[in-house]
Amino acid sequence: MRQYSADLTPPWKKSQPAPEVAAEPGLVVEESGTGFCGAVIRCEAGTVTLEDRFGKHRVFPLQPRGFLLEGRVVTLVRPASGPARPTRTASGSVAVPGARARVARAGRIYVEGRHDAELVEKVWGDDLRIEGVVVEYLEGVDDLPSIVESFGPGPDARLGVLVDHLVPGSKEWRIAQAVTSEHALVVGHPYIDIWEAVKPASVGITGWPRVPRGQDWKTGVCRALGWRVAHTGEAWQRILDSVHSYKDLEPQLLGRVEELIDFVTAPS
Repeated sequence: MRQYSADLTPPWKKSQPAPEVAAEPGLVVEESGTGFCGAVIRCEAGTVTLEDRFGKHRVFPLQPRGFLLEGRVVTLVRPASGPARPTRTASGSVAVPGARARVARAGRIYVEGRHDAELVEKVWGDDLRIEGVVVEYLEGVDDLPSIVESFGPGPDARLGVLVDHLVPGSKEWRIAQAVTSEHALVVGHPYIDIWEAVKPASVGITGWPRVPRGQDWKTGVCRALGWRVAHTGEAWQRILDSVHSYKDLEPQLLGRVEELIDFVTAPS
């Protein structure tokens, strides 16, 4: 007796296997079920994370025929070589894999303290090494005019300085006004401390507490948030660990650091 297949679906109606595409960082795809469109920023076992043009992240399972690439149905797969190299640095610049650090310039960028230097390094470190820019910290800016004079900035050795709480009428503002060299640029952000330049949502809090005048700001913040008051260094590490890219920082800081890098690396 002749045997017949139970599947009576015509061949032209059967779904065809979709081409497999490696989910490399930067690849822009659309999730077919929701229509969410974004660039791949992370691919882990069984899932892929997309980021849309507004910075919103969504995690989707790596299902067969689950995505559209330029209008074509595809199956995203994890890159065979393991985690792919990022296409962007933490600052948002195009990454240059294998680029060697440039010999340090004579010019410098000064920041107020160690925490400032660590934050700048974490977000802009790759860019600074390629440009050959060294960042140093001052432990305060009370003696900034004499420090600038001692550095002796010139056309081939420009000096950029990042100052905390640089608002009109503040002590820091008056000190910055005393720096007059055309080869030195002093800019700043409005925050009392660099901690505040990290977006509260990135740290997992609703907002930075207001600390009454006369109190140590870091201690007051730790007390208000229920963090261990005697361990501000531990608190800073917690904050720094929450920063993964420029998106975790406030625009008032981002613009100033970019301005300093451009100033120090400008042709003489």
